[in-house]
Amino acid sequence: MREFLRAAGGVKAHIAVMTAATSLPGEVGDDYIRAFERLGAESVEVVDTRNRDDSKREDLIRIVQEATGIFFTGGDQSKIVDFIKDTPLDEAIHKRYEAGAVIGGTSAGAAMMPDEMIVGGASVSNPTVDAVSMGPGMVFLPGIVIDQHFAQRGRLGRLLAALVLQPAVLGLGIDEDTAIIVNGDEFEVIGSGAVTVVDESEATHNNLDGLLKDEAIALCGVKLHILPHGYRFNLKTHQPLI
Repeated sequence: MREFLRAAGGVKAHIAVMTAATSLPGEVGDDYIRAFERLGAESVEVVDTRNRDDSKREDLIRIVQEATGIFFTGGDQSKIVDFIKDTPLDEAIHKRYEAGAVIGGTSAGAAMMPDEMIVGGASVSNPTVDAVSMGPGMVFLPGIVIDQHFAQRGRLGRLLAALVLQPAVLGLGIDEDTAIIVNGDEFEVIGSGAVTVVDESEATHNNLDGLLKDEAIALCGVKLHILPHGYRFNLKTHQPLI
């Protein structure tokens, strides 16, 4: 949160907290207001969207239009898509992003960043067709799949399954208390855990054709990188920066 606020303007930052994902928007919104104000943000306002009609409200759109940082809370990433995607609020968020505002999020707020996101699935060691379910994301980081609580919940199997089942070739598994800061074509890892990068771009084989949904996926030639705090990665060249 410190690095998000710093990137959004530090003590001059105007933060919009998006609570669509959480089932407790009032309590969670208040928690983030207190946290960002304690760190010194100039203003913090909650964008409380409990249905799609809320994403048409001019007062909520105004908060986003004036924000230098837009932060999505945790919860259920499907709610973010259901309540916000393809609405006037979504258009305002993307316009602010294109203008240089910082977009961030935790848990569900990280999972929703790609164009195709992980909606749910089992924590399995070996990937199967039914290990993961996918759905449309919010398109801030296209061509990538993101999974969260990664090492803590043993989600390598479902991330591998997600990469096989849809067109993205790069998967990012982000541990708890860990984040990536994306700047252009690169990201940097911060926090106490690590980011697992799975690169399927040069995979030599999978057996997806003909599999039943509960049968094991074979996947050969995949690259794996484990990147702790301070390491960087180029999303265009798929190379870690040592």
